[in-house]
Amino acid sequence: MTVVIDVRRDDRQAPPRAGAEELSAHGVLFVHSCASAVAPHLEWALARVFGTAVNVDWASQPIAPGSVRAEIIWHGPQGTAAKIASALVSFSTMRFEVSEDPSAGVEGERYAFTPTLGLFRATIGSHGDVLVHEDRLRSLLAGARPDDVSGVNDEIHRLIGTPWDDELEPFRITHEDSTVRVLHEVG
Repeated sequence: MTVVIDVRRDDRQAPPRAGAEELSAHGVLFVHSCASAVAPHLEWALARVFGTAVNVDWASQPIAPGSVRAEIIWHGPQGTAAKIASALVSFSTMRFEVSEDPSAGVEGERYAFTPTLGLFRATIGSHGDVLVHEDRLRSLLAGARPDDVSGVNDEIHRLIGTPWDDELEPFRITHEDSTVRVLHEVG
């Protein structure tokens, strides 16, 4: 079910200048749920990002009947995760996560998208931790009421992506051999 795409330099671009080293990155795209009918359109969007045909090995997503899921390992220029997220965010009914590992003096990135929460972006450190920059924390504190500890707590959870993690976790753990059972029309 894993597809590997290796496009370190788009051949349509000029080669790097003499003495300039091309900065490459790698990461993973998890499509947690995508309507089966939309899957070919998603492949076309990814093909535009990578500059090559993308044929995804789709598997059914048991937690969302009629949906498919996939895992794509990619290698490409730095900034590829942002390009992938930008290309996929228009598919407003899907769920995905895309990461770019830290490389050559650049912090990593993680994007997560759900239909209910929209797009989340985080900076990722060398150990895989979400990093919240000082200015974001200062802004949060400046807007907080001194007696609103709960509100500050909620905003910190939002800054580190907890709502996205909570919504995506059931989709992360379902796979072909999963022991997760989905109960429909309960309650």
